[in-house]
Amino acid sequence: MPKHSDEAKARFRSLVTPAPGVEVKPMFGSLGAFVNGNMFAGLFGRDVGVKLDDAGLEELRALPGSGPFGPEGRPMGGYLSLPADLDDSLQAAWVDRARDHVATFPPKVKKPKTS
Repeated sequence: MPKHSDEAKARFRSLVTPAPGVEVKPMFGSLGAFVNGNMFAGLFGRDVGVKLDDAGLEELRALPGSGPFGPEGRPMGGYLSLPADLDDSLQAAWVDRARDHVATFPPKVKKPKTS
């Protein structure tokens, strides 16, 4: 697992626009951004990954520097890493686009704890 620096975590948080139902939560020693309980963006090492519809994935895949998101050999399906050399405003726009896509999903229902 790559190290998740405080600097990378702060930058990731800065890319997530506050909106109703949006929260950034710790996940596996890193961070994930969720809308209505569904993850739309994540941090893996220094890579920011976003969940997009098929058209968005194709558009992002065409950008040099984008690629699989997550552990090598086990990338997360439906997610791609943003090119590291994109400026923060462009990365934030992709994160917003992912949020808008995932916001169309039904809200995640928390499973009751079993005792």
